[in-house]
Amino acid sequence: MAFEKRQTHWPTRQLDNFRARLAHADALPQLAILGCLSGLLTGLIAIAFRLSFELPLSILLPNGSESFEDLPAWLRFSLPLGGALLLGLIVHRLKPEQRAVGVGHILDRMRHHQAQLPATNMLWQFAGGAIALLSGHSVGREGPAVHLGAASSSLLGQKLQLPNNSLRTLTACGVAAAIAASFNTPLAGVIFAMEVVLMEYTIIGFIPVILAAVTGGVLSRIVFGDQPAFAIPLIDLVSLWELPYLLLCGLAIGLASTAMVLLYRFSGRFDRYPLLLRFLFAGLLCGSVAIALPQIQGVGYDTVELALTGQMALWLLLAVAAAKIIVSMVSMGLGLPGGIIGPNFVIGACLGGALGLLGDMLHPGESGSSGFYAVVGMGAMMGAVLNAPLAALIAVLELTYNPNILLPSMLVIVIATVTCRMLSRLPGIFSIDRDLQGYESPLFQMLSRSGVTSLMRSNFVHHSRHLPTEKAKTLLENKPEWIVIEDVGEPKFILKPADLAHYLEALASETDEPEAIDLREIPGERWRLFPVHHRASLQEALLTMQQNNGQAVYINQAAAPLMSEVAGIITHQDIDNFYR
Repeated sequence: MAFEKRQTHWPTRQLDNFRARLAHADALPQLAILGCLSGLLTGLIAIAFRLSFELPLSILLPNGSESFEDLPAWLRFSLPLGGALLLGLIVHRLKPEQRAVGVGHILDRMRHHQAQLPATNMLWQFAGGAIALLSGHSVGREGPAVHLGAASSSLLGQKLQLPNNSLRTLTACGVAAAIAASFNTPLAGVIFAMEVVLMEYTIIGFIPVILAAVTGGVLSRIVFGDQPAFAIPLIDLVSLWELPYLLLCGLAIGLASTAMVLLYRFSGRFDRYPLLLRFLFAGLLCGSVAIALPQIQGVGYDTVELALTGQMALWLLLAVAAAKIIVSMVSMGLGLPGGIIGPNFVIGACLGGALGLLGDMLHPGESGSSGFYAVVGMGAMMGAVLNAPLAALIAVLELTYNPNILLPSMLVIVIATVTCRMLSRLPGIFSIDRDLQGYESPLFQMLSRSGVTSLMRSNFVHHSRHLPTEKAKTLLENKPEWIVIEDVGEPKFILKPADLAHYLEALASETDEPEAIDLREIPGERWRLFPVHHRASLQEALLTMQQNNGQAVYINQAAAPLMSEVAGIITHQDIDNFYR
């Protein structure tokens, strides 16, 4: 039996054309529009998340949203414990796959699920992150904001039924907009999205991500103002003779970063224990340490400000850095839904400030201020732990509006990042316990940028397995590239028209022609077709072929009676030619 082409109405065709255009790697105008929409949506969600804990804390705490130090000791102990209990009761109702949050979850969905982030995890991230910050846990606000931005943008694309290759770009747009809205650092958001999430730098990727970051940053400035996160005076190197000491500082921060990464990985090994028990331990740890060192609680940007302005003693700087490493890494390693970037800044600022004070003791008056070393330490810690040296450098520049720190920061960030990677043997904290093998490969990146509808071949004819001999020549009149052999409930195959033509030539010399030809039995090369969704990327098509040891896939479309499911065909050779 032959199959008819599906007929669609004009509005549906226009929407299909828009989606089909997005399947191409060079759909810049369409991606630019989506980047603006992503930035708008992400900016609103990131602002709502920030206000969800800052407003209550500004009312409940004596001197503002970060003044946990002003609370009595019993309350500093009780708050994290009560928050952990509440988080444990909530997460107990979630399925294991619904509990994954953070940047590592985003990378996992990018690698294995074509950037399709689920809504349930997003809601858990919003509620869990807000509760953790409200109860004074030693976590950051940026990780949850990044997850919320990526998930909201991905869900926007899923709602519009966009091809999966464009979901990758939309997810990166959400990441950039979230960082821009949280930090007021749009350029750092762009670099972080390209360096950590997409893991590539392309013009087609940059432009929509930049538009999303600008949109998110503008919304943030409307609500929170346009002042830098940390107000410090212009500081600089006193002398180039400080460079050898800065190199030693890079090594020291690299060692501390390694300790953070390894402690996080070690804490993650306790995942066999119930989450409620793990959360209670994290709350008990945080509350106990906070009795003596309340500076570890909350986002901690007030502590960063003190370190940058040189208002903390050496012993306090070292104590806060050590305690923050232990409490933050153990808490997040045990599954607490908080962010890692904020603790990085606190630890880096305190450790860098301590190194600055030590340098001044060794060479009084000949080294930079402790605030200068605190700024450099912030960038180095972020770059080493996240494996994002360029994003860390730009973030420090935008956070301080101080160009004098660029040269020394470049040196210290590189030394710390290399040290951490060599000692931990891990490409950043987000790769821990994540199967990201092949994610950075050029083949994966190129094929993930294009959808199957951009490469599929539609010049083919359909017919059932048994073809009447008198209709065979008619089937070949339009010179199709393939003959699709499909019967209801049977596997689909493709046959080269030349093989059917050769068979007809051989029949012409025989006196007794059969009434019908079995297209599954005549001599020729037949490939079985395996289905892929019309929103799939070329990477998914290639993976489908590899998993089934096949040579071709067909793009699946919703079929009605007398309509074929096959909308297009892609062979392994087509993908090879595209890549080459």
